[in-house]
Amino acid sequence: MRITERTATVVALVAALVLSGCTASEDPVPVRGPSSTAGVGSVAEPGEPVELVTGLDSPWGLAFLPDGSALVSSRLTAEIRRVPADGGDAELVGVVPGVETSSEGGLLGLATSPDFAADRTVFAYVSGSPTNRVTALRIGEDFDSVTEERVLLEGIETADRHHGGRLRIGPDGNLWIGTGDAFDPENAADDDSLNGKILRIGLDGSIPAGNPSGTAIYSSGHRNVQGITFGPDGTAYASELGHRTWDEVNVLNAGLDYGWPETEGIAGDTGEPPIFTIHPDDASPSGIAYAAGSLWMGALGGQRLWQLPVDGPAPAGDPIEHLAGEYGRIRTVEVAPDGALWIVTSNTDRATWGGTDPRPGDDRILRVELTPPE
Repeated sequence: MRITERTATVVALVAALVLSGCTASEDPVPVRGPSSTAGVGSVAEPGEPVELVTGLDSPWGLAFLPDGSALVSSRLTAEIRRVPADGGDAELVGVVPGVETSSEGGLLGLATSPDFAADRTVFAYVSGSPTNRVTALRIGEDFDSVTEERVLLEGIETADRHHGGRLRIGPDGNLWIGTGDAFDPENAADDDSLNGKILRIGLDGSIPAGNPSGTAIYSSGHRNVQGITFGPDGTAYASELGHRTWDEVNVLNAGLDYGWPETEGIAGDTGEPPIFTIHPDDASPSGIAYAAGSLWMGALGGQRLWQLPVDGPAPAGDPIEHLAGEYGRIRTVEVAPDGALWIVTSNTDRATWGGTDPRPGDDRILRVELTPPE
């Protein structure tokens, strides 16, 4: 989209707000405003959450294994634990070496090798020094050890905050990586920096032929990407933490600039516009997953689960909020092999902003079944 087209889009949105009675002095509202009733009957509906696991310490990444069980990472302890498919105790597998914690850093995202049964490999995003890295871990045959086998990518600038950290293996067979700007906004616009970017590499660390710059960089102009997912048609989506005005959900395309630091959400006229924006008080998004015609996005500061109906690269309805305030901060959302959502809370990571006192049993993993749209 050209800048002139983006400007026209923002003007049209502002005009719609004026026609609806909003004024420039009122609080900003989402491009597609939150609603608890929007699209009822035409979108998937979540059931009641069922607790699978309790007592987790600072959980962050979640990756399913071929047998339906899952591995969960602990940001602060660098532990990886295994959760049975039907829930129960999360048994310790091992501790990832060389992890350095900070206000937001530590052991972050996980992704399972498509050939796990043969290679026992899980990929991890690790905060360390002198830089953050993406590494291949080998899980012991009896789930009793974790060994770092090789580093796929390093050189991601580290900082106290804004690490990004989400990993996802795409339908193209490549590893997609969300990074943060390392609390230096100019990194996002710097073609020589891996920060504030979507990165894409092969599972062996190679650079895919389709990367426009000939480097690991797939897209730029991102503030702090903590969620990546794909629709059934291959559309790539990312959730991104804004600053004070807008959090974003973007459709990812190779070589494009998504505006940060010049533009935040629809506040500005540079870069690609998001398909959804929500105020940070209601979101501060982290993990995102696609299931049953909607994106399902965890909110940290907003302490809720957002449902965002989509049709390929376009919105298909207004955002719908679920579980508001019921379980505190939500860090990760993944789709289990049986189609249910697994939702990871984030109340024990002891962050100093957007936090909440842990509830009895925190942190936990919840299972939510979905009723498909009519």
